[in-house]
Parts: sequence; structure tokens; C-alpha cells
Amino acid sequence: MSSRTPDAPVNRWLPAFLAVALIWGTSFMFIKDALVELEPVYIAGYRVVLGALTLLGYLALRRLPLPRGARLWGHLFVFSLFATTIPFTLFGYAEQRVPSVLAGIWNGTAPLTTLLVTLIAVRSERPGRRQLTGLLIGFVGVLVVLGVWEGVGGSSLTGQLMLFGAVLCYGIAFNYTRWIMKHFDVTPLQLSIGQLVMSTLHLLIAAPLIAGAPPNPLGHSPRVYLAVVALGVFGTGIAFALNFHVVRTAGVTTGSMVTYLPPFVAAVAGTVFLGETLTWHQPVGGIVVLAGVAASQGLFSVVRRRPREQAGGGHRVDDAVSRDAAGDGARAAVG
Repeated sequence: MSSRTPDAPVNRWLPAFLAVALIWGTSFMFIKDALVELEPVYIAGYRVVLGALTLLGYLALRRLPLPRGARLWGHLFVFSLFATTIPFTLFGYAEQRVPSVLAGIWNGTAPLTTLLVTLIAVRSERPGRRQLTGLLIGFVGVLVVLGVWEGVGGSSLTGQLMLFGAVLCYGIAFNYTRWIMKHFDVTPLQLSIGQLVMSTLHLLIAAPLIAGAPPNPLGHSPRVYLAVVALGVFGTGIAFALNFHVVRTAGVTTGSMVTYLPPFVAAVAGTVFLGETLTWHQPVGGIVVLAGVAASQGLFSVVRRRPREQAGGGHRVDDAVSRDAAGDGARAAVG
């Protein structure tokens, strides 16, 4: 798939692009809403069930097949632990301890944890100056978010460690995505459906063991129903279909840029609708983290290069940027 589609009109992909950013950015607010009446592990369960049903309906409308092969489904069973089951659960437990805005900021570090896992686990990938610079900037941003000069500890630190665990799972999952798509004939849509089906299986077994018997599905307030539908149908179902459309229409580089917007949407949603307050260093640290993400993906060098290419009539984009963006472009739904 091309990393750039220069002939695609903006109005063909921009509405979907903005919708994805809005849906994923408000997911953290809806997790907070659902926590009023639901255990975190059951929020994750509702999300994956509704997301799976939504994508299965989309697959049926397009008359596309499910993933095939016992070996592939075996990998999907493991892959879904890191892509969905564990991080979705950790985000819920973390938001019992920290504001939703912080969860959105930490979610923005996923491309950096992806790069970190790649550099550690994939021997063929040697860190370049750009990647190391991005990781260093991102690490500084994380320290600013934590406010290490003030001292850290207590419930907030526990919650933030959970958020780090969640995005570290995403880093493993994105690298696993590349491996699966290299070794199996599977599309990103099939991969996402497979992971949600397997996550449903995980949580059907794990949720009662962790949090006891499931709650009465008819006993919740309208606000909780709205939150669950927003997280499952929209955040874990429709948003991926929209993002897949953006990637297919405008290319993986453009599709991956949606990574930068949800933290800002989460900040607005948390402060406006939930009345959350932040210290100055948390949003500033989030901006530094996103700068690290941009540096690691070569965004700044591409921006500098494009005017020169346009002057010469060229359309070339750095291949390394395309490879880095592919991991994010294939993502289903994070946060």
C-alpha cells in the first residue's frame, strides 16, 4: 500500500480522519463514565463484544471472509492479549486512580513504545539517529508528565504504571501485527475482527474470575449504556472501519497522523465534561511526548523536504517514514 495518495481529494478522507480522532479521543471520558457502575474488566468485555459484532456486520456487508486457518487463529489468540484484552482492562483500572486526560496523554506514547519494542526485539532493525532522538524526547516528555521533580507515589503512580503497561502492550501488538501480516494472507480488517473475537473469549473466562458474577445488563443508568455503546460500537468498531478508509484513500502516512489528535481531544473532553483538572506539566509533557513521536517517525524531515520536492515536481516520501507509519496505520483501536 502506498504511503501517500497525492490524487485523493481531501474531502474524501478528512471527515473520517476527524471522526476517528474524536471517537478515540473521547474514549477515555466514556471509560470514566462507565466506571461509575461497572468493573473495569467488564467494561473491556462489553467493548470487545460490541466491537466484534460491529465489525462482523461490516464484514458481512462487504462480503469478505473471516480469517482462515487454525495456525492463524492460534496467533490471534496470543496477539489479542496484547492488542486488546490486557490494555483495555488496564486502562479501566488505571482510570480508577488517574484522570481520563492523563490516560489520553499516555495513549499518545504508543508509537514510542512500538519503536522501543522494535529496537529491542527485532534484531534486523538498527536504531538510527532519528529513532534515538525521538525516544529521548519522548522519555523527557514522560518525565514531565510524571512531574518527577515533585516526587511520585501513591495511587496516581500506580495508575500511571498501569497506563504504561497498556501502551507497552500496544507496542508489542503493533510489532506482532507486522509479523502476522508478513506470514499470513490476512487484511487489517480480518486481523481486527480476529483479535476482538479472541478477546471476547479471553474476557468471558477472565472477567468472572477477576470481578465476580457479571452485572445485570438491564440494571444500568442511561449514562452507562451510552458510554458502553460509544466505547464498543464506535470506539472499537466504527472507528476502525473509518481509519481503514483513511489509510486506503490517503495512505498509511496520513492515516497514522491520527495518533497526534486523541490526546488533545481527551484533554478537552475530560476538562469540559468531567471537570477534571491538570497541573501545568501534564499537558506540556504530553506535547513533548508527541514531539518525540513526530521526530521518531521523521515527520519534521518530511515537512522540510516536501516544499523542495514540490518545486521539482516530485512526490517521493521517505521509505522509513512509510514503514514506521504502517504499524500505526494497521491499528484497530487504542484507548
